[in-house]
Amino acid sequence: MYAAFRSIGAYVPSRILTNAELEVMVDTSDEWITKRTGIKERHIAAEGETTSDMGVKAAELAIERSGLSKDAIDMIICATISPDYFCMPSTATIIATKLGLNKVMAFDISAACTGFVYALSIAKAFVESGMKKNVLVVGAERLSAITDYTDRGTCILFGDGAGAAIISQTDKQSEAIIDIHTGSDGAYADLLMTPNGGSGSVHDELDREAAGCFMKMKGNETFKVAVRTLTNDVVEILEQNNIPASAITHFVPHQANYRIIKAVGDALQLAEEQVVLTVEKYGNTSGASIPMAINDIYESGRLQEGDLMLLDAFGGGLTWGSALVPFSGKGIR
Repeated sequence: MYAAFRSIGAYVPSRILTNAELEVMVDTSDEWITKRTGIKERHIAAEGETTSDMGVKAAELAIERSGLSKDAIDMIICATISPDYFCMPSTATIIATKLGLNKVMAFDISAACTGFVYALSIAKAFVESGMKKNVLVVGAERLSAITDYTDRGTCILFGDGAGAAIISQTDKQSEAIIDIHTGSDGAYADLLMTPNGGSGSVHDELDREAAGCFMKMKGNETFKVAVRTLTNDVVEILEQNNIPASAITHFVPHQANYRIIKAVGDALQLAEEQVVLTVEKYGNTSGASIPMAINDIYESGRLQEGDLMLLDAFGGGLTWGSALVPFSGKGIR
């Protein structure tokens, strides 16, 4: 039995935060943000709109496009670093209940921007083992809730949104997810983190602790490690599976920074039409980034049945991952 990537869905909030608005909020400029990151705007959740709310909307679309009944879903994994609740309950259980699936196995994973690839590897393992038949994988983030809008190094980067996919059993090897590589190195944990709020923080200075729940990043160091790690990882997964870069229909990297994406694409000698770019309009949406990008090419008609996707992500932890995934759903024509 194999695991197939059956469908995709996404949701973005209606409110848009532009670079021009950020110019008023912090000492920055549209020109600087665009040149350094490629980002022009990002979407921000409405007041009262939670990570699970966005995840549900993406999930409903993915389920509808899969052709499955909702009751066929037997596991839900949510990749997020901005859950509805700190520690518990998991956002996945809230998504399950909002979908009316109150008895399925549901849990969150925390792998930052690599979360969707990590969740995909877990779904693949459950499906191929025969333990589950149809797994709903959700990447959902309300990063605006953990962004310090006085920190010009981070507030220009992050946005909100959600993406979801259905991973299902198939007996056709041609539909199977080919391979997934994942890794981590906690030695670089301080490059991208939320320093307080967990059991490792001091709980007697609430103001300092609350401020420490915002994301902190060492931008230059993170950039260098990301380019090196992502390039090595995608070269390795292609070589180990004897697949040339020219055979990739869509290279779907985590949408963190245009310069990182370009560096990896250039290293693989990918043509411009192979590289999927959404960072300009969504910014960095962490665990939601890759499924939102896949949904973009699906809804534009670029993603068709049988197309081979190369996914690639890097995030806090540090974590990284890549995946070779044929699309086994029906494309829009």
